[in-house]
Amino acid sequence: MAADAQSLTDMQIARYEEEEDPRQHLMFDPRPREEMNRMVLEAMQTTTPRYWITVGILGLLVALLLFGAWGNMILNGIGLAGVRPPIYWGIFIVTFVFWIGISHAGTFVSAILRVFKAEFRRPFTRAAELMTTFGLAAGALYPLIHLGRVWVFYWMMPYPNARWLWPNFRSALVWDFLAITTYLLSSTIYLYLPLIPDLAMARDRTEGWRHYFYMVLSLGWRGTEAEWLRLRKAIGIFAFAIIPVMFSVHTIVSWDFAATQVAGWSSTIFGPYFIVGAILSGVSAVITILFVLRSTMKNMKYFIRPEHFNALGKLVLVFSMSWAYFFFNEYLLHWYGGYKVVRDLLMHHATGPAAWIWYTMLICNVAIPWLTLWNKKIRSNPTAMFVITLLINVGMFAERYTIIPLTLGYQRFPFNWGQYTPRLTEISIVLGTFCLFIFLYMVVSRLIPLVPVWEVQEGQHAHTLRKVGKSEVPSVTELD
Repeated sequence: MAADAQSLTDMQIARYEEEEDPRQHLMFDPRPREEMNRMVLEAMQTTTPRYWITVGILGLLVALLLFGAWGNMILNGIGLAGVRPPIYWGIFIVTFVFWIGISHAGTFVSAILRVFKAEFRRPFTRAAELMTTFGLAAGALYPLIHLGRVWVFYWMMPYPNARWLWPNFRSALVWDFLAITTYLLSSTIYLYLPLIPDLAMARDRTEGWRHYFYMVLSLGWRGTEAEWLRLRKAIGIFAFAIIPVMFSVHTIVSWDFAATQVAGWSSTIFGPYFIVGAILSGVSAVITILFVLRSTMKNMKYFIRPEHFNALGKLVLVFSMSWAYFFFNEYLLHWYGGYKVVRDLLMHHATGPAAWIWYTMLICNVAIPWLTLWNKKIRSNPTAMFVITLLINVGMFAERYTIIPLTLGYQRFPFNWGQYTPRLTEISIVLGTFCLFIFLYMVVSRLIPLVPVWEVQEGQHAHTLRKVGKSEVPSVTELD
């Protein structure tokens, strides 16, 4: 037994000697606590004229493209959109599903990886959680936009009234309203809880309006043992509780389609298929945002390293394979056992006038990640990962476009076929929500610490390099 243990130790030492220096990893490259706090605060407080110009342009675009076009549509009617019989759901619903999918990244990266104690998640969990909140904020506009008469939006919620009116719980609008409000509330609380210690850190090191702002939000945090105990318990409870909420939200979105009698939608596999696609697009969006933060914010290269792109790239590859499994499973089942109209629909996707969208989806979601992400050098290259993940989200948008307007335009009866072309109003509103997401992210990135400093410091205390012979072997201490 002793000889076996000794040989195993020698094998481990040889493996670590062949690998790169462990100090290249964030967990094995600690800096003094005060220096790390200063680095995060400096990243928040450093702004350039280019930053303010970008924020101003984005704010103007949000006002014109989103609220201007939406206001025009409220005044003149939803007829300004390109939806016509038989295609009643167009690019509004496509973008709605896209944003809800993007919002899954924060919960997955933070909650699920926290539950499984994945250490690489520590420096970027908050960046992902912010993406969840802002993605939901952008997506929540679309049920209101698509409603048409937005001034009666309160009919979607149950409330006491003199006429004894009650929402129609068979309506997809009510489902989406309940799902989005539940997820937005729970994800915002889950974002706020781990933020409290870092807000207190910022409170103690800032002056002026920032000091009062952080003083209010930090809730009098002093970092006592009792406060840490309650905070860890609360985070642990929310980490487990928000996971089923995450799965249920996109399952409800998939039911918007699966519960209908539309050919190509009435499928029991839509629930897991939508969830896998949401995680694929969400994790890809996290990588895209991490590259932008690393390139534009000061000191972020210390916290966000190639190792994090490498780890997230593995997840993207796994979920790309999972998405491909569900996608081709759907085709195989309908091809061999489905109705002829569904088989014709699937062929129409691949050979019809909009087949280029279908092929874009497959190239971006399957071919590109499979051909590139198996290579560690590519996964560890932030620029390459930025391009790949950007293309994956182009493919995921094409997938939602294929599912909704392209499917609605080719149904059972030829006299009811049609083509959908988005109009200027729709395109303006969609671009406006993308500008809104970027605008909110840029503003909040200068208001709160984007890196959870206390989590990074906790991880660095748990990770050490112990001496074994002439080599230093990484080891991790279990933290309660």
